[in-house]
Amino acid sequence: MLNLGPIAFAAPWLLLALPALPVLWWLLRVTPPAPRRIAFPALRLLRDLPVAEETPSRTPWWLLLLRIAAAALLILGLARPVLGPGAGTAGEGTLLLVIDDGWASAEDWPARMAAAGGALDRAGREGRRAALLATAPAETAEPPRVIGPMPAEDLRSRLAALRPKPWAPDHAAALVAFRAWRSANPGPIASLDLSDGVEHAPSALAEALAGAGALTLARAEARPLRLLLPPAAEADRLRLRLQQLPLPVASEAVVLARTGDGRALGRATIPLAAGAMEGEAALELPVEIRNQVVRLEIENTAGPGAVTLLDERFRRRPVGLLPGVEESADAPLIGDLFYLDRALAPFAELRRSPLDRLLARPIAVLALADRPVAEGPEREALTRWVEAGGTLIRFAGPRLADHPDSLLPVPLRAERQLGGSLSWEQPQHLAPFPEGSPFAGLAIPAEVTVERQVLAEPSPRLTERSWARLSDGTPLVTAESRGSGRIVLFHVTANAEWSNLPLSGLFVQMLRRIVALSAGVQGAEGEAPLAPIETLDGFGRLGPAPPAAAAIPALQVETTAPSPRNPPGWYGTPGQDPSAIAYRRALNLGGAIPALRAAPPPPPGTGLMDIGGVPAERDLGPWLLAAALLLLAADLLIGLRLRGLLRPGFALFAVLALAQPAAAQGPDPSPALATRLAYVATGDSGLDDVQRMGLVGLSDFINRRSATALADPAAVTPGSDDLSFYPLLYWVVTAEAPQPDAAAVGALNEFMRNGGIILFDTRDDGSGEGFAPGARAALRRVTRDLAIPPLAPIGEDHVLKRSFYLLPDLPGRFAGGQVWVARDQDRANDSVSPVIIGGHDWASAWAIDARGQNPFATIPGGTRQRTLAYRFGMNLVMYALTGNYKGDQVHVPAILERLGN
Repeated sequence: MLNLGPIAFAAPWLLLALPALPVLWWLLRVTPPAPRRIAFPALRLLRDLPVAEETPSRTPWWLLLLRIAAAALLILGLARPVLGPGAGTAGEGTLLLVIDDGWASAEDWPARMAAAGGALDRAGREGRRAALLATAPAETAEPPRVIGPMPAEDLRSRLAALRPKPWAPDHAAALVAFRAWRSANPGPIASLDLSDGVEHAPSALAEALAGAGALTLARAEARPLRLLLPPAAEADRLRLRLQQLPLPVASEAVVLARTGDGRALGRATIPLAAGAMEGEAALELPVEIRNQVVRLEIENTAGPGAVTLLDERFRRRPVGLLPGVEESADAPLIGDLFYLDRALAPFAELRRSPLDRLLARPIAVLALADRPVAEGPEREALTRWVEAGGTLIRFAGPRLADHPDSLLPVPLRAERQLGGSLSWEQPQHLAPFPEGSPFAGLAIPAEVTVERQVLAEPSPRLTERSWARLSDGTPLVTAESRGSGRIVLFHVTANAEWSNLPLSGLFVQMLRRIVALSAGVQGAEGEAPLAPIETLDGFGRLGPAPPAAAAIPALQVETTAPSPRNPPGWYGTPGQDPSAIAYRRALNLGGAIPALRAAPPPPPGTGLMDIGGVPAERDLGPWLLAAALLLLAADLLIGLRLRGLLRPGFALFAVLALAQPAAAQGPDPSPALATRLAYVATGDSGLDDVQRMGLVGLSDFINRRSATALADPAAVTPGSDDLSFYPLLYWVVTAEAPQPDAAAVGALNEFMRNGGIILFDTRDDGSGEGFAPGARAALRRVTRDLAIPPLAPIGEDHVLKRSFYLLPDLPGRFAGGQVWVARDQDRANDSVSPVIIGGHDWASAWAIDARGQNPFATIPGGTRQRTLAYRFGMNLVMYALTGNYKGDQVHVPAILERLGN
């Protein structure tokens, strides 16, 4: 290979033809052009002309230059020139590509693949063999191994199949694999190490590569490598934390808080000073909104290191309520649970059951309102639950004052009230909260007073156990840690009988902070195995767990380092409802891996290469050959013109034909030339884009799994566009959808009468109930004048459930709702239902964005539900294209019986 600045030639020996161009010039100059025949006038017109000797005409210099340029371009094109071939790797022999394909490589993965592909291209042009060593364990838990050596062209398919993994590389295992491969392949090698720049574990891999041959180290020096850590849950905010490799300049990272369906509910900016390795910021959201957040991610950053999943520990806590007397617990204004229920309901999941049933399920907090705990199995079970991490909130009252038990933070002394033996002259106000109290910083309303309380027995530790006091110094709220849990006691009742605290907003804020301090359901499963439900891939996307993924004991989730056996993602106990987020545990990459540290300097003599921002190499050969052909075509036209064989009009026509853009040969957009699906344009650009992406994704799914060839979907307006070209019309009904006019009604009725199918989607059924308010009323308005046949819920034996796949349900983005089809069979239309009505938001489940990803989450079934949604789409299109042919199979026994008779 010959390098000339930014251009390299893979066949430089062809350039030897360039010195022969002057010879070509000389030959063209001495060879006159072909004679031109002209109409000669009569001899009498020439008798007076002087006789002069003339020399034959030579080829014009500019035409010679044109032909020389064409010959030069032809020679250069055949020499296989390459623009921007890159620096390549030093050394000779087999090229060994060593690629860190762990979690830290996802952000610049395309640049890594471009650098590796460029090295393979160069090795192929030089006739060298190549091998590949990916340093991260495979998804099957197999350790790293070297693939090859083989021809560089054959290794390209292996390289294209490589994807980043959501765990760290194993350089120690990669070193073992390299040494084993090196013993079997002792020839000369040159290594290209595409490192992620992180020190994962001490290893001598780089030294071993440098000792075996020339080593080139490729890194993305300019990009920031960041790791999002699990946040710290505080009473009114999430404290976001982030690590990064130091950068020479100040920067910032934007963290988005997303729901399960991908909506962004909030954002926070983490400032990072120059050289900083950590940063923090507060994400402040109302509790009702914060409870909906299930995912934090660094904006515009790919990879599992930029994602943190939030399980129940960071969201709404399940809280159990137990009154002293069940019969009057909910009595308005005086019931033991009346105020508790209203204070906790906006931000906690409230449960009401006997104690044994409450403890049978994971629960974060138990609130006992003036309810003594009798000695025996009940007290023992409650004690075990507290020590395992539960938070027990007790409220005083006459019953607890008369029968105190051991599940109290402090011993009780006596009951004090206005007018009693230990009475006050006037109701007591609250004192400012101590600095170490969870209530510190809360504003205390002046109107909150206490008229009656249960006193605590004085003790040396009473002060440190007091979270709130009255103005006279007596405790109002005390707390004590028991094992991994906590017991909190309000020395007043949970109703307004002893104080007006339950009537104030301060009561709500105090309860919120106590619940936020609880451990949620963390550890409630003990050593129960949590199986993988959904896991993150190397780009930070949730999907099915890899084949080697295994269960994790519940108590070890936070300390387990992600690996092929335990990839980051959602884990839960077998048999639990996947939609029950409280039963899931999140294994995050940032929760268990060591702190980020930059990789050590490479061995002496290592070549360095920056893989960021380097444009891919480009083969100039086809362009130069095309230019040579254009010049030769121009030379042909000029030669014909000089000989008088080409008229000017025809020459202009030939030039325009050659200049005609290739785009003119694109596909005809006429809907009659291809089968395609259609959707009704709503006028909402965002919603129409979702419909388009959904039908594009469905068409792609169908084209890859059947002989059907669907073109890109079309947006139509009934009454204006001809609907007869489309077998299926998808119609999302919004609350603002207008009633179709007469022309639209006529077009839609004719469409259904001629065999077309309309799928009406209200996007508000099943698990999506409430997502599109007003859509059902709009559906009645839209279909008022349409010829809709009588409808019935789709039956188990309906052809729509078996036209391609056998499906028990027809989910979309949502599931659990009812799908309606024509009740009666119309033989004139092959018994095909002209309308299908549902509310599962199928388009969002099918949708694929420009990056090839699914932008909308499927609720609650995740990836499995999306697969079923695609399969329903396949059945739907087959139903629209082929009619009711599968229905005959239902009657096969009867048909065979008739044939036999």
